[in-house]
Amino acid sequence: MVKSIDRRYFLRLTAAGAVSLAAAVENTVRIGMVGVGGRGTGLLRNLLDLPGVEIPAICDINEDNLRRAQDIVEKAGRPQPAGYSGGPEDFRRLVERKDLDAVVTATPWEWHTPVCLAAMKADKYAATEVPAAITVEECWDLVNTSEKTGKPCMMLENVCYFRNVLMVLNLIQQGMLGEIIHSEAGYQHDVRGGKIRATDGEIRWRGMHAVKRNANLYPTHPIGPVAWWSNINRGDRFTYLVSMSSKSRGINNYVRKKFGPDHPNAKRTYALGDVNTTLIRTENGVTVTLYHDTQLPRPYDLILRVQGTEGIYSGTLDKIYIEDRSPKPHTWEDIEPYYEKFEHPIWKDLGPTARNYGHGGGDYITLHQFVKAVRNRTQTPIDVYDTAVWSVITPLSETSVATKSAPVDVPDFTRGKWKTVRPIEISA
Repeated sequence: MVKSIDRRYFLRLTAAGAVSLAAAVENTVRIGMVGVGGRGTGLLRNLLDLPGVEIPAICDINEDNLRRAQDIVEKAGRPQPAGYSGGPEDFRRLVERKDLDAVVTATPWEWHTPVCLAAMKADKYAATEVPAAITVEECWDLVNTSEKTGKPCMMLENVCYFRNVLMVLNLIQQGMLGEIIHSEAGYQHDVRGGKIRATDGEIRWRGMHAVKRNANLYPTHPIGPVAWWSNINRGDRFTYLVSMSSKSRGINNYVRKKFGPDHPNAKRTYALGDVNTTLIRTENGVTVTLYHDTQLPRPYDLILRVQGTEGIYSGTLDKIYIEDRSPKPHTWEDIEPYYEKFEHPIWKDLGPTARNYGHGGGDYITLHQFVKAVRNRTQTPIDVYDTAVWSVITPLSETSVATKSAPVDVPDFTRGKWKTVRPIEISA
């Protein structure tokens, strides 16, 4: 059924001259998927549940994954997507299709940047699972290509859209915590099972990074919220970091327990220290302590602690303390009353639906925000500068670790635009 177009929307389309009238009337966002393993399949299911989304094409070198994804689309009542499985570079044929508005990738990390670059050069919006890049050069490639083509590149950092993260963002924007001074966060998550194959103890693709690199390999989940809370790229910027790693024992012990002391991977030397600690300082004097802890037995904990001049929030405790407001001095306060008063507007609107999806609803809202930007031909809330500076922590921390924790400058991917204060555009 054809939808009507209001006058404001029609005028915007006419001025932009970027979208055909037929596409505007249909108001459909057409997305190509690259990589539909476990994570990509989850994203695909979420996208199919968003109104007005079609999946005309899917690419995966694993033909079983590809067929499964095509079946999921068909079972959702849509036409079977075209399949691309002709080798690691076959995504280049997919991105050239004329019936796509955007490309979403959930491949292994080393393919995130190549897919996004190809998508933007083919005049498509790009979205990628985390991290978006694994080298400094790749981060610059993403920024330069987005600026040259005018196409946004959004890293799908779902932690930014967690309910508590957005509630705290709302608190900060309303001045409840005062001036932000320090944050502490970390990807503290036992993912040894994601690095070592359960059937035979062989190393999976993610584990190969632990073999070769000693750094904070997965910084974006914790640093995304911290960056938003601190106005990074929107009035402040990260200037330099120092990084240090512990010794490595976790994977060796894991393989030894499960497959015996004689298994080759129980004896292998792993470059990645079990715990990496990175310290970051901003231009305006805010400090950040960032952890990476994925190879030891531990419960999941992102920490997400933010300290301001008027109060503090702890994500580990999910409690808050605000001077002259909390009932008891020096005593944590239950957070629930703050959710009632300071719930972020997007959670008020989308929360009842989002809670039915992964990562506490963060997956749904992340994809909702990307699709909305593609549909309206606007910038994505997580823009290419966020995407680059959150991802670049990995190679910079690797350099610092390798040089006895020497300070390493963080590139200014905005080329000075960070000095302009601008809002984070989040709305239903």
